[in-house]
Amino acid sequence: MDIQNRKLIQIATAGSVDDGKSTLIGRLLYDTKSLTTDKIEAIEKSSKQRGYDYLDFSLATDGLVAEREQGITIDVAHIYFSTAKTNFIIADTPGHVEYTRNMVTGASTSQVAIILIDARKGVIEQTYRHFFIANLLRISHVVVAINKMDLVGYSEDIYLKIKADFDALVEKSDFRQEQITFIPVSALKGENIARHSEEMPWYVGNTLLDHLEVLEPSDLQESSVARFPVQYVIRPKTEAFHDFRGFSGKLYGGILRVGDEVTVLPSLNTSKIKSIHFFDKEIEAAAPGSSIVITLETEVDLSRGDMMVKSSEVPKSEKQLTATICQVNNKALKVGGKYILQHGINRVMAKVDQIESRIHTDFTGTEEVDQLKLNDIGRVHFRLSKPIHFDTYDTNKSNGTFILIDEGSFDTVSVGFIEG
Repeated sequence: MDIQNRKLIQIATAGSVDDGKSTLIGRLLYDTKSLTTDKIEAIEKSSKQRGYDYLDFSLATDGLVAEREQGITIDVAHIYFSTAKTNFIIADTPGHVEYTRNMVTGASTSQVAIILIDARKGVIEQTYRHFFIANLLRISHVVVAINKMDLVGYSEDIYLKIKADFDALVEKSDFRQEQITFIPVSALKGENIARHSEEMPWYVGNTLLDHLEVLEPSDLQESSVARFPVQYVIRPKTEAFHDFRGFSGKLYGGILRVGDEVTVLPSLNTSKIKSIHFFDKEIEAAAPGSSIVITLETEVDLSRGDMMVKSSEVPKSEKQLTATICQVNNKALKVGGKYILQHGINRVMAKVDQIESRIHTDFTGTEEVDQLKLNDIGRVHFRLSKPIHFDTYDTNKSNGTFILIDEGSFDTVSVGFIEG
């Protein structure tokens, strides 16, 4: 199968210190033959120098000397590997509370989350946080990888106890049970990663890699409503195409077809799609995630920053909004604070009207606060200088997110997920 025609699955990983996340990713890279020969030789040499009688696959992803010395991962790394059927991108996100912002950032574009649990420790406080963020970001599917089963004698009873504890956690959320898969693994030994484990005959499900391969992007897509923000207006300066006027951008959410009636925001002008161009071909329909050029049947005033939507799916247009905020900057978010709100490629001024609450990431509720500090997650009300055309995050992830930018330093201070 041609690499460009393979399906693409984006994954976020989360685990506490020593849960074996780096080892799991390294094992996936090794078992899919995604490591170069010199990388494998370096792992073999380093493992031998450390006195290990096994290959330390965590070395495949730990690229910083400091994090190797400390035994922790402190940044978000994007790791690529593939099989004959599927391309994968893993956002390797740290799970410590002080790096909540990193997990939010890494998981925000992911369709699948792999949450690691150490079989010896079971469900712990950080497991709550990892699942809370997966639920907050509306990740389509969660894999709970119960790791280090080799250190608990491959016990089915321990696996079932952890599964029951996690199920109790899921009941505190609105996440659907059918969107969660439990797999007992040993990343170090390669049990149930790419091959079925003979040590755990009681487990009859897919291996981790097999499970990831059967997931379909169409089942994991964020939304059914189409959102097409215009990046560029194309007017070729050639005689052959002197009357061509196309609008290029990336399609988010649903499908657009030739003949669809569309509305342009913010002007509210309407037209119909005349043609859709994908590279050097004309196509009848564009799928979510496609970078395309659209032409319209009639002349419409449309420029960079405008949005094209189906006329039957026009989003909200308001000057007030409520959002869940993750604070990603040391500068606290306070009531009355003024920021640049960037929604897509559009920017408006925003003022914090009210901080309703800070949300506890262990599902224990909320508390009233007068500010949100670094890594805090809270519910905030904003007033904008002019309307933006938005969806709730539940409806369309791409059109339901924004960032807040400091007016003076132009640093990003917050990431927002629109509720209404």
